[in-house]
Amino acid sequence: QVQLVESGGGLVQAGGSLRLSCAASGRTFSSYTMGWFRQAPGKEREFVAAIRWSTYYADSVKGRFTISRDNAKNTVYLQMNSLKPEDTALYYCAQGRSAYGITVANGYEYAYWGQGTQVTVSS
Repeated sequence: QVQLVESGGGLVQAGGSLRLSCAASGRTFSSYTMGWFRQAPGKEREFVAAIRWSTYYADSVKGRFTISRDNAKNTVYLQMNSLKPEDTALYYCAQGRSAYGITVANGYEYAYWGQGTQVTVSS
């Protein structure tokens, strides 16, 4: 049984930083793409970043957010700098469905999801 547990969300002022963590269990962590998605109230879920051997970012966060992983700790991180009010959302981590390549920005390619951690950026 795969479990993903996010932490690190909170309230921060615009221009501030937060670091999200997602601890995974249940499968060989290093074999799978890990992704971060977010969903703001009234909006569709959107891709934020993903990592396997390479990293991938949505244009809206490129240059501000950094995804990384520690395979020894079965944990993926999302360092978020220069936060903007439009970054306010519930952030989810997800694990890829297949150990082979996936389309990283497609949420349907991820089989397991965490419960989400709230990020609120005040102006």
